[in-house]
Amino acid sequence: MTGEGRYWCEWAWLGGAAPEPGVLLTVDAAGRLASVVSGSAPDGAERLPGLTLPGLANAHSHAFHRALRGRTHAGGGSFWTWREVMYRAADRLDPDSYHRLARAAYAEMALAGVTCVGEFHYLHHGPEGQRYADPNAMGQALVAAAADAGVRITLLDVCYLSGGLGEDGSQLPLTGPQLRFGDGTADAWAARVSEFAPRGRHARVGAAAHSVRAVPVGDLPSVARFADAGELPLHVHVSEQPAENAACLAAHGTTPVRVLAEAGALTERTTLVHATHLTDADVDTVRAHGSAVCLCPTTERDLADGLPRTGDLVAAPRRVPISLGTDQHAQLDLFEEARAVELHERLRTHRRGTLGSGELLRAATADGHAGLGWHDAGTLTPGARADLVNVSLDGVRLAGADPARATDAVVFAATAADVRHVMVDGRWTVREGVHVRLPNIARELDAAIKELL
Repeated sequence: MTGEGRYWCEWAWLGGAAPEPGVLLTVDAAGRLASVVSGSAPDGAERLPGLTLPGLANAHSHAFHRALRGRTHAGGGSFWTWREVMYRAADRLDPDSYHRLARAAYAEMALAGVTCVGEFHYLHHGPEGQRYADPNAMGQALVAAAADAGVRITLLDVCYLSGGLGEDGSQLPLTGPQLRFGDGTADAWAARVSEFAPRGRHARVGAAAHSVRAVPVGDLPSVARFADAGELPLHVHVSEQPAENAACLAAHGTTPVRVLAEAGALTERTTLVHATHLTDADVDTVRAHGSAVCLCPTTERDLADGLPRTGDLVAAPRRVPISLGTDQHAQLDLFEEARAVELHERLRTHRRGTLGSGELLRAATADGHAGLGWHDAGTLTPGARADLVNVSLDGVRLAGADPARATDAVVFAATAADVRHVMVDGRWTVREGVHVRLPNIARELDAAIKELL
């Protein structure tokens, strides 16, 4: 359903600390914003009540983890015990079942206002690591799923070569379900990714190194050079757990951030995911290289990872760009992720107000899109992609809020359920809270998860 036309927003967030009243958006036939003008509502324009935002970017997703929601959160254990449950789910997927699960998960994202997803994709091959006839069949399944759900995707193809670091610092071999993740060598990984041509203009490819425990130090420069040659986004899990840092120190005598810097893997196109346990020197190194950090607060608290040093990362004189991800999809709500960034920092420092609602929305929009390589998205400016998220201000959660402070109200009180309409590249994906193409997402999720588990 095309969105070409004129839309008068009762309130619109144009990038500042507060929303602007009465903003007319004109969408052209190419799915771009032709004009953004303040003023009274003209005849013939569709009225969008409430607050209209640019599209949200979910910068870190593992689509198949959606099957684990509600199944792994109670009781004890740690990240490492949770990982074993995740491996069992990964071992059961094939291209067809992965397409069905991811399509429903991405459609749930669309309902929440997500217009672009960064899929951290490491489930490449069949059981025991056997390649499919198309070595990128699983990646193509994810790209097709995003198309069906009406969202853009950056497929962050993950290099995953090792099962971890041993107590003596050695690289452990891939075993069990991990065999599906590996390509054998960094060169073989790069060759496979080079052959991948995603089907559709909604998709592009990025690069990723899973972590310093899963990519040997000697292979990291090859991954970095591959990303540099294609000017691709490069994402890496970094310092999510203290045990990861301890193993890296034992093996290499330094931190994961320093290992990446020495491998040439820290650039302005690099995003470090989680970055929970950074040293002072790590923070300085990330800032000096112009790299970004993606925070996934609901995962980081669910897995008892810890609290990241957000305030130190965004401090003057050089702010580290922050983006947001839902990671394992314990819940799928970018407003919750945004407010949790600030609320977690309050717990860590006992101070309020490190990041305001405008900064948190920028993390969820422009900075998230930029980290995925979509520099023309995430803002309501002429020439930008026409991605719109219209949020109701008259529901029970936001009743009584001051509309002149609607950004504060949405960031700190709204949920995904308050999203009314979503447009992606000038086409409506969600209308009145219902997905245009997939009207019964709950049923699709239920069927896909039961099929898998």
